[in-house]
Amino acid sequence: MDIQNSGGILVRTAAPSDWTAIAGIDTIAAAGDPARRAAVRRWCEEGLVLVAEDPSGPLGYGVLEYTFFEQGFVTMLMVASGARRRGVGSLLLGAAGAACTAPKLFTSTNVSNLPMQRLLQREEWRAVGLLHGLDDGDPELFFLRPSARAGTGTAAGAGAGRA
Repeated sequence: MDIQNSGGILVRTAAPSDWTAIAGIDTIAAAGDPARRAAVRRWCEEGLVLVAEDPSGPLGYGVLEYTFFEQGFVTMLMVASGARRRGVGSLLLGAAGAACTAPKLFTSTNVSNLPMQRLLQREEWRAVGLLHGLDDGDPELFFLRPSARAGTGTAAGAGAGRA
């Protein structure tokens, strides 16, 4: 899957060899967290990563899995700090929606993550649940992508994320 926007940003499925460059734009992995670095590597090796890039390198990435009740779930959505507010998150959500093969596509984010919540609202995702207990004092909000825009299980579309 390759999607290119008018601004020269390309979204494609990451290759296993892309993991170090992708980890370099992930704030947690770049800070040296070994678990996150291992997760980025595993996600790339399993073909789960959609990476947005321009000639300068990766700008952001999203992880699309099917481990949430066999529905699509954007496990991670990360945009490099220098690439924010350029539509990279929206482009990655669109690519995840286009790639999703399940009838429904979900994501989640912490209540404290207001930028991600605003992105999901702009992209017309609907809040569908709240879970306490994952992060102490910071509940997790779950979102569902509009079914008219979901993957091949309902209708064709493009759009998804967790930050």
